[in-house]
Amino acid sequence: MTQSCDPVLVVEDDVALREALVDTLRAAGIAAVAEADAAGALRRLETETVALVISDVQMPGPDGHQLLSMIKRKFPELPVVLMTAYGTVAKAVAAMRDGATDYIVKPFEAKVLIDMAQCRLANRLIPNEMIAVDPESRRLVALAQRIAETDATLLITGESGTGKEVYARFIRDNSARSDKPFIAINCAAIPENMLEATLFGYEKGAFTGALSAHPGKFEQAQGGTLLLDEISEMNLGLQAKILRVLQEREVERLGGTRTISLDVRVIATSNRDLPAEARAARFRADLYYRLNVMSLRLPALRERRGDILPLARRALKACARGTDAPLVLSREAEQALLRYDWPGNARELNNIVQRAAWLASGGEIGAAALEIGGEQSCGHVIRADGAASAAGAEQARVDQNDAGLDHDLKERERELILATLRVTAGSRKLAAERLGISPRTLRHKLQQLKASGVSVPGSHEPQLLSA
Repeated sequence: MTQSCDPVLVVEDDVALREALVDTLRAAGIAAVAEADAAGALRRLETETVALVISDVQMPGPDGHQLLSMIKRKFPELPVVLMTAYGTVAKAVAAMRDGATDYIVKPFEAKVLIDMAQCRLANRLIPNEMIAVDPESRRLVALAQRIAETDATLLITGESGTGKEVYARFIRDNSARSDKPFIAINCAAIPENMLEATLFGYEKGAFTGALSAHPGKFEQAQGGTLLLDEISEMNLGLQAKILRVLQEREVERLGGTRTISLDVRVIATSNRDLPAEARAARFRADLYYRLNVMSLRLPALRERRGDILPLARRALKACARGTDAPLVLSREAEQALLRYDWPGNARELNNIVQRAAWLASGGEIGAAALEIGGEQSCGHVIRADGAASAAGAEQARVDQNDAGLDHDLKERERELILATLRVTAGSRKLAAERLGISPRTLRHKLQQLKASGVSVPGSHEPQLLSA
């Protein structure tokens, strides 16, 4: 049986929200499994490899922060994202300091969850070596190597999913700072009231809950490289403070009185047109010029089509690791990949290949399995009460008016369940295992599908249906 890419583990004690989170990830083609508490999560991690953990903070027993600490002791390289409706500056900074990859506050749009998960999974699929088959990519890699020889501040721009962080890491790995810290922070993922403390650090008593002093990301990157990912998402006030740090090469913690000299190379990224943002007074022009000492613009994947198939094959290889017969793309599938314009760039490519590998029943993936170009519902909001809604969208959960995923999301869930049942020849047991859900949950979903008039593949496992 084909081995899929490692799934995302969702840890959430609220049943409705847990199901909404898992459904949202799967509708985006991301394999997901779930546990209700920290104990269950740790048991699963002892026996199963996962790519990412997304955990609630407020849970019975060990909370999310305690789970983070336990995961980092046993699985230090595993990325962890914390989500909570009770975000505070102190807790967010402590979580990032303790090793959390991101910290998101409920309610949040499903697109935030999907983009974050896709980004982390894409980074996991992409090893340090660069894919540079297309002539434009070879030119960019050569330029990046020359930039790595300097110590200048760097601005990397390009559409979302073009690999800005990949290039930032490549430049760091080929620089004189390669053996020093590489600290990355996503400026769009941290609430404004938390970002300043995360970047600059704080002294004891700087704000309510600051029970001890902690260094910020600038200090943590001392001697190395600091990546300010999507810096254009910062508010103008914080941009002014970043500008001062870059000019003076020193930082002052919140609540502090002494300045700390810095030896840090700063790399910033943005998916926006920063000169246009500066003209519209949404980004400081002086900060733009300070960042743009050296620049690297990454073209969209549709502008470097020579990289499409090598990227797809590498992603497929990562998904099929450990299997006897590696997965391959049919000629028709390769042509479909080449014809598509990839609005989501390499991140979308990885996502589509991952989904196809997850559902593959044999060694070859055909064009139909890729489902290229399908619209995904990403505009609804995941709320702390377990609901996911979209303005104007048909509510798919008849029993729960405001607690339903929108119609398009349920359609994708239906397609995923039916496709899995076809792959497993109607076996509920195998389908539940492949989908990463309990037999009881699968039974409930199949009952809903039957009630709506959907024909469900048969099974000779009546004992499972009564589970």
